[in-house]
Amino acid sequence: MKVAFAGLGVMGYPMAGFLVGANHDVTVFNRTTSKATGWQEQFGGSIATTPAAAADGAEIVFCCVGNDNDVREVILGDQGILAGISSGSIIVDHTTASAQIACEVYALAQKKDVAFVDAPLSGGQAGAESGQLTIMMGGDQSAYDRVLPVVECYAKACTLIGEAGSGQKAKMVNQICIAGIVQGLAEGLHFAKRANLDVAAVIGAISKGAAQSWQMENRWQTMIAGKFDFGFAVEWMRKDLKIALDEAERTGAKLEMTQLVDQYYAEVEELGGNRFDTSSLLKRLEP
Repeated sequence: MKVAFAGLGVMGYPMAGFLVGANHDVTVFNRTTSKATGWQEQFGGSIATTPAAAADGAEIVFCCVGNDNDVREVILGDQGILAGISSGSIIVDHTTASAQIACEVYALAQKKDVAFVDAPLSGGQAGAESGQLTIMMGGDQSAYDRVLPVVECYAKACTLIGEAGSGQKAKMVNQICIAGIVQGLAEGLHFAKRANLDVAAVIGAISKGAAQSWQMENRWQTMIAGKFDFGFAVEWMRKDLKIALDEAERTGAKLEMTQLVDQYYAEVEELGGNRFDTSSLLKRLEP
């Protein structure tokens, strides 16, 4: 299949590579041209100078950028994907953004007879590099059915949540839950150390019961070691939590814990931890 991928960040770069590995004809666009050149040297494929040029002739165009403003520029701009894509094609946006921008793009795409799926990701850089991402999608069933066999080359699980914007809202739920889990783990580890417990023995015991989580299994050792220079950055998490908090304000949902953890992450940023992994919540307890 002829496809395009706009946005070669830490997630998009390996994802676009998996598309080549699945024998698709891939054209990429990246605002920093050197990144696209490096990708082409590694994977092959073609480079376009604008999103519109990348989308020309593509059956599916993938996008993975930073925020709502980036989505507007790369998809809706004068040289954006929607300006170059053909009728009957599909745009799949992997950006974690607001449900509002997803609905806006969906409506504008429909006017051009183009399908749109909002498809934010969970799994982080490690999941992107291993092809083990979880994808939450919003859009029409027909579009989902068409893109599913393609995205499965870099995903372990894909779920159509509902109409346009639903994928983004599901990602908000994901981040809300992670925030609480990481804060609980940070406090638990902090308590165990202050109580002079054998932390490894404690984790070995409780990780076999109801307290078990991905964060516990994959982060407790690095947290105890004070290693946070990897993983999903605090500044990215705060961006995601703001999206969730803004949506909660619109819907009347009460996100008291989420607001609190967001402020804790602000404290981590004040400690110089903008790019620390989200597990760095422990650092504010033991700076």
